[in-house]
Amino acid sequence: MSISQYIDHTLLKSSATKSDIKLLCDEAKKYRFYSVCVNSFYVTLAKHLLLRSNVKVCATIGFPLGAMSSESKAFEATKAIEDGADEIDMVINIGMLRSKNYVSVYKDICDVKLAIGKTPLKVILEISELSKNEIIKACQICLDAKADFIKTSTGFSKSGATLTAVKMIKKTVKNKAKIKASGGIKDYETALKYIDAGADRIGTSSGIDIVTDKKVKTTKTDY
Repeated sequence: MSISQYIDHTLLKSSATKSDIKLLCDEAKKYRFYSVCVNSFYVTLAKHLLLRSNVKVCATIGFPLGAMSSESKAFEATKAIEDGADEIDMVINIGMLRSKNYVSVYKDICDVKLAIGKTPLKVILEISELSKNEIIKACQICLDAKADFIKTSTGFSKSGATLTAVKMIKKTVKNKAKIKASGGIKDYETALKYIDAGADRIGTSSGIDIVTDKKVKTTKTDY
């Protein structure tokens, strides 16, 4: 499979304009990325721009903090599906996980999964905020709640994906869920390392650099 088909071409900045989203979608079509990943407000526009293409639309839910009510996440997810989203990326309730309120974390994921049915659900853990044991526990909860993917990071916290975390997640979930590595992946060599470590999808705003194997010299945060 071409590396382009691993990539969720991502633009989640709050300052993103309609023109920015149009460019994102044009790039996704040109380079044949798997999907574009956008904030839920832009799902309708992205879906329209990607008509008659194979590029899917992924919407973020409860983004980037995850500290919203389960009801609001479920509503946002339902609306995103109605607007044309093909996949949902939701942020876990990090505070409840760290408080060891595992029932609330489980219910939060279940409520969204129930709302979207068979639509693939990716659950973002935000690994930079969690200990090793918390990451493992979050993975177990995600499996219990029937999440389709476990995603490392939003790209809005202090750091993004790490190979260590991806390997840990893979060891925990085995083949019971897929893995999306996101945050800080900017070149072909790095993307390949994550795929080799077990990632099934790469979330990045540097997809063009990855598929064209360009050397990235920027330190800009990977949203």
